[in-house]
Amino acid sequence: MLIYLKKFREQISTGKTSQSRRRSLSLLPAAALLLVSSMTNAYSAPKTLLVLGDSLSAEYGLARGTGWVALLEQRLKAQKNDTRIINASISGETTSGGRARLPALLAKHKPDVVLIELGANDGLRGLPVAAAEANLRAMGDAARKSGAQVVLVGMRMPPNYGRDYADQFYGVYGKLAREWKAPLVPFMFEGIADQPQLFQADRMHPNAQAHPTILKNIWPQLSPLLGAK
Repeated sequence: MLIYLKKFREQISTGKTSQSRRRSLSLLPAAALLLVSSMTNAYSAPKTLLVLGDSLSAEYGLARGTGWVALLEQRLKAQKNDTRIINASISGETTSGGRARLPALLAKHKPDVVLIELGANDGLRGLPVAAAEANLRAMGDAARKSGAQVVLVGMRMPPNYGRDYADQFYGVYGKLAREWKAPLVPFMFEGIADQPQLFQADRMHPNAQAHPTILKNIWPQLSPLLGAK
């Protein structure tokens, strides 16, 4: 745009442009300002993040404001980042439940980023890996079709579920992330899975002390999509 303006100013100064083109040129500065303004607004507009998860994101057994989603919101506010966070996580949620709920959530909130933290309850119930994969794929595809970027959060099953099942289950997350070229948090419990003192009495749900580490695991994959540092 600036090169275009410079060229026409040179033509005017040498008398090499027509009257009609001179009139058109007079409108260009305003058009340029509008273009720059719209580009700036598009870049700086606050993002909307939709978190679709289960009890691990729904603050199960925790005081409100101590789960990783709440900690994320606090961290963003400290950076003066106005990302709007919709935590649509429900304790006990499975991939089939998330798949059923997602279309309405996308239509209502129109998120820029969708973080999918689901699958743990499927695995703990021994549900077929193929079904969980199909549900996760449907959710990711729906989010991407809506124009949102997807972040996938991986989960591993305890060894007592059998090596083959655990490997197949965990492999789904990497497979889908590669398919979508989407950010993947390899393992939500990295750094806490082998620390019993960081879990509640049920030994399944992390306590409040563990959630800063969970956020630390998720932050590198999520923050660039929110314009955070």
